Amino acid sequence: MKYWNLRKINKSTFEKVGPVPRSISRTFEKFKKELDPNSEAEAMEEFIISRYQTVTSIRYIMILLIVPVIVDQVSKTLIFGPAVDYFWNKSQPDIFLNESQEERAFAELQRYEERVHFEMLIGKIPASSYESMEKTIKIKAVKLAKEYAMESADSIKNILADITSLASFIWLIIGGQRQVYILKSFINELIYGLSDTAKAFLIILFTDMFVGFHSPHGWEVIIEVLLRLFVLPESRDFIFLFISTFPVILDTIFKYWIFRYLNKVSPSAVATYHNMNE
Repeated sequence: MKYWNLRKINKSTFEKVGPVPRSISRTFEKFKKELDPNSEAEAMEEFIISRYQTVTSIRYIMILLIVPVIVDQVSKTLIFGPAVDYFWNKSQPDIFLNESQEERAFAELQRYEERVHFEMLIGKIPASSYESMEKTIKIKAVKLAKEYAMESADSIKNILADITSLASFIWLIIGGQRQVYILKSFINELIYGLSDTAKAFLIILFTDMFVGFHSPHGWEVIIEVLLRLFVLPESRDFIFLFISTFPVILDTIFKYWIFRYLNKVSPSAVATYHNMNE
């Protein structure tokens, strides 16, 4: 029964693109079904298949979202966390994993030293000896060293846990080919079933958000956050190179999809997109 349903699920979604827009062919098919005496039974059958597809797709999406998160947290808390802490406390490696992290720590210590000196000059902090000031700065330096050592250890835990989480996600994809097929059918039917205005709105929203004229600043923030999360060198050359290439590639993929698929499946949506984008 399941394999029969799998063959029947949204067969029109996987049909090859023909010379006639699918919206026109669907109109004739709908008219033909209304004249068919068995249309009521076929409608009930399509409803059962559609419900099975929706439930299976939502369940599989929840599994893809929840299982990797659980694997990430469990592996980080129970496996990698204790192992990294034991290694860190035993070996006492370097505090900083890269120069970017070191520069941030030195800049923070320098700002603290300048603030202490300024507050002493304006009388906000009672004037004291040079040795007392050095002692205060030393306490701050030790505190920063502990914070950045903890940040380095947490970054190693995050990398190991994320690799394990990614492996579990890939395993779910490889081991769930039937669910992937149903989910792909569900997403395609959901996208192509939208109105022309909704399709054009989503395309404009996505392209302006990720490949628009204001996107470089957003990409810069995202990359910096990811680099700091995994304690990778914050190379400005890499960030600028990524910003100058990846959005262009993404924009090219969008234009190819619009020209190759959407323009043949729903030309009215493409026309609406061009009118809204002007």
